[in-house]
Amino acid sequence: MLVLMDRDGVLNEDRDEHIKSPGELVMIDGSAEAVADLNAAGHKVVLITNQSAVGRGIISREMLDRIHDVLRDELARAGGRLDDIFFCTDAPGAATERRKPGAGMLREALSRYRAVAGETPMIGDSLRDLQAAASAGCRRILVRTGNGAVTQAEGLPEDVLPVAVYENLRGAVDALLDGER
Repeated sequence: MLVLMDRDGVLNEDRDEHIKSPGELVMIDGSAEAVADLNAAGHKVVLITNQSAVGRGIISREMLDRIHDVLRDELARAGGRLDDIFFCTDAPGAATERRKPGAGMLREALSRYRAVAGETPMIGDSLRDLQAAASAGCRRILVRTGNGAVTQAEGLPEDVLPVAVYENLRGAVDALLDGER
């Protein structure tokens, strides 16, 4: 199975002012181990992330690559890995279909990995993650880390339902893996 997931608020702590350097990347407890468990079960894990800090000129593309290198290192320490990273650097005012809530990145990943959308979960912490997943036809999973608790409290619109909700990535992964047993 292909598992898609957002970055900030799912794997690592979200920051209002963007993650601007590798030292600002702080993993959420248990997230690296959860990815490792998906890998061990034979699943492909792909990151789907808006990174408008590049499009806004806050960080360079090279800095984003360095941040992702640290993320990969953190995952590797727990025995995990990402099979791919799809990112969109569009600024909000110049968004293409790739920028979530657009489904462009999800469709690209589904195509590259020849995955069936209805069998592919998208794990996120924001409404735009759920909207992108719904548009692509993917299963929707909301984690309450990052912006997830606020997203849930504000109410989920009908067009993204059904949505499975878990406390964190660890809980979401446990449920996915339990569903296979």
